[in-house]
Amino acid sequence: MKNVSTVFYASSAILLLLVAAGVAMPSTLESLTGSLQSFLTDSFGWYYLIVVTLFVVVCLYLLVSPVGRIKLGKQEDEPEFSRPTWLAMLFSAGVGIGLVFYGTAEPISHYAVSSPTGETGTDQAVKDAMRFTFFHWGIHAWAIYGIVALCLAYFMFRRGEAGLISSTLKPVLGHHATGAAGKIVDVIAVIATVIGVATTLGFGAVQINGGLSFLFGVPATMTSQFFIILVVTVLFMISALTGLGKGIKILSNVNMILASALFLLMFLLGPTLFTLNLFTDTIGKYVQNFVNMSLRIAPLNSENRDWINGWTIFYWAWWIAWSPFVGIFIARVSKGRTIREFITFVLLAPSFISFLWFSVFGGSAIMLERSKTAVISSLAAEESLFGVLANYPMGMAVSILAICLIGTFFVTSADSGTYVLGMMTTNGSQNPGTRLKMIWGVLLAVIALVLLYSGGLQALQNTMIIAAFPFSMIMVLMAASLLKALNQEAKTIAPASKKRNLKKN
Repeated sequence: MKNVSTVFYASSAILLLLVAAGVAMPSTLESLTGSLQSFLTDSFGWYYLIVVTLFVVVCLYLLVSPVGRIKLGKQEDEPEFSRPTWLAMLFSAGVGIGLVFYGTAEPISHYAVSSPTGETGTDQAVKDAMRFTFFHWGIHAWAIYGIVALCLAYFMFRRGEAGLISSTLKPVLGHHATGAAGKIVDVIAVIATVIGVATTLGFGAVQINGGLSFLFGVPATMTSQFFIILVVTVLFMISALTGLGKGIKILSNVNMILASALFLLMFLLGPTLFTLNLFTDTIGKYVQNFVNMSLRIAPLNSENRDWINGWTIFYWAWWIAWSPFVGIFIARVSKGRTIREFITFVLLAPSFISFLWFSVFGGSAIMLERSKTAVISSLAAEESLFGVLANYPMGMAVSILAICLIGTFFVTSADSGTYVLGMMTTNGSQNPGTRLKMIWGVLLAVIALVLLYSGGLQALQNTMIIAAFPFSMIMVLMAASLLKALNQEAKTIAPASKKRNLKKN
């Protein structure tokens, strides 16, 4: 294969060892990952909270800073995609399956099963459930993506660097960024990306299986999930053959159409007025408690701390593990945007869409539970969406639409993942070879199956939290590198602006 870097061979060797361990010793792998995951969340929960909050601060600073006018590219560069298509592509890559999987499962769990404040089944529990759901899927999540994507876009299109994580570290690592240290950084990024994407594919397979089981009685077994992943793998490989401008672009637009249709049907058929009131009230609570939630670690309450480990720390690790993949993909499709436009659309627009989504689907689930119409909280997470839809008009039709949406999100995530991994392992090539993308596609599918086989969803979560930890440190360096580079550029821009003003006068 042409242009394949040593990063490919090193990272694929490590991942194949993981696959072999999962097949040969599934219970041992589950036990080891569980122990390491517990150690990281217990010992470094404070670290995750502080680091992610710093990413939010950096993004908000760049949003209002004068450097926000800087373009991600040369001054004459124009965006490759229209704003609606651009938003559809970054949204599909950034949340996708996760939003559909947790749309009902998370709010109803916080309300009826395990509350972030320890109070379930009450009016206050409703408010807490929605507030923390917004927190997990809002500005913090997209700030993690935004930091990685902005660093890559700036250094790729403004500075002409290769599309590699290591290339963004030149201002802080100097020549080491192109040496052994840079290769280690890129290997860590590849492994984190594979684990993050494979975890999401696992979630998608489990939810499709859950929907088919709930609606048609298809067994919820490893065999069923194997065939689901096999079918989707074939589909996303076909899509991968068409390239970024066709396959992923078309799929992203299809995703937005299907997601909009599902959203509008649920909004109109569900408790519309309750949804609108809940959305409005929760936005206020979210803004009011933003700082408090950002740094909440509950040092004196073990029950609340366990909840934070299981939800907030898990989510921050998930976003961090996904950030190399989403970051590179968003960077690749954001050429020609200004920093201010980039942050507005990457940080704020998807957060707002997510808030609407959870208000509609989470609010509908909570209303069913509160009115004692159905006990949604008793269903498995992967079945909760279909349990909600079954209690409203056109339940079967809307459920089939939901399965189709999960499928297209599944294909888009995997297709985007193979493109990004191909780019990361060919020295940043923006058009990686088809054969390499096929190899990564197979490896993603195999790792998703192995993790499901070795311990189901819990094994997926454990492995992802572990993979995210080292990459979070790289992200801190990336943020520092970006600020340093922008500060240097701002110093060169200011004198030039003064000269132009003097000439005008």
